[in-house]
Amino acid sequence: MSTPLLALEHLTVRYGGITALRDLSLEVHSGEMVALLGANGAGKSTTLRAISQLVTAASGAIRWHGAAINGMAPERTVRLGISHCPEGRRVLARQSVADNLDLGAWLRRDRAGIDHDLDRCFDLFPRLAERRHQLAGSLSGGEQQMLAIARSLMARPTLLMLDEPSLGLAPKLVAEVMEALRALHQDGLTMLLVEQNANAALAIADRAYVLVSGSIEQQGSAAALRNDERIKAAYLGP
Repeated sequence: MSTPLLALEHLTVRYGGITALRDLSLEVHSGEMVALLGANGAGKSTTLRAISQLVTAASGAIRWHGAAINGMAPERTVRLGISHCPEGRRVLARQSVADNLDLGAWLRRDRAGIDHDLDRCFDLFPRLAERRHQLAGSLSGGEQQMLAIARSLMARPTLLMLDEPSLGLAPKLVAEVMEALRALHQDGLTMLLVEQNANAALAIADRAYVLVSGSIEQQGSAAALRNDERIKAAYLGP
């Protein structure tokens, strides 16, 4: 097997006396879409925050192309090619759609490349093109989620990490967002997708890990997990 693009090795993260992640190990290879599933409080968001260096691991290693990046400044992880689309969208409500997208490219200086990626985002999410001069705060929840994803793409990431992109969206918009992620994956973008909507995530992912109380309880191909009776009972419904 080739060296994983991203590897977490026996990662433990604590918030004070609470252990959020316990001896967690996972891998993401180049070109894969890997889903991270689990109930609220399972440690999914903490996993992404640890990779982005927004929280500090108590022990274990976070490796990028085989090299440990523990303790790196969050800005440097973005420069490495790791883009984090956080839960809750967190768009700049008083700035326009265009300004939010420009912010996503703040570390870049390749104007022609930025313009190309801006057009790509507008192709992926035509509603954003129609609303490019609107304030982000005036967008619907679904449109704000599209903007948050597009803003993350403007960094031209090697790895896109998404935290609950379907949260709070109507089923039609969930399908629209997931189809956009499927298209990005087909274009070769590597993704780590945190989702409570296990049906939607497993429909587009290659592999998945299931977190319970900060530890990996199950892992395997998305197809195998969709057919696993324990997963069906816990996450997929009847």
